[in-house]
Amino acid sequence: MELCNHENDHERIVQAAKAHAMKEEDLGTMCSIFKVISEPSRMKIILALMEGEMCVYHIVEAVGGNQSAVSHQLRILKDNRVIRAKRDGKNIVYSIADEHILNIITMSRKHLHCEV
Repeated sequence: MELCNHENDHERIVQAAKAHAMKEEDLGTMCSIFKVISEPSRMKIILALMEGEMCVYHIVEAVGGNQSAVSHQLRILKDNRVIRAKRDGKNIVYSIADEHILNIITMSRKHLHCEV
């Protein structure tokens, strides 16, 4: 392989990248979370819950669709610890479980020049 004109600089960067590389397990977990939040119907739910906690009835009203489909997506989000559920009398109330998810979404919206 032919070396480039920036061999010293690039070699230093390669070594830094190797030293700071993530463990395969952590990398897999990170990618799984991105897969979970990248599905459009789940993203709609996350965006709605960024406004505050809600029961499934009101989540359906906020995002559209039917209760069965929304409940399925809520289960996936909950199983992946993106949202949490708590019982409030006869209702289950959902909210964002991880502040980091809020930061990722907020940064993404700013990147797209959306109003936040």
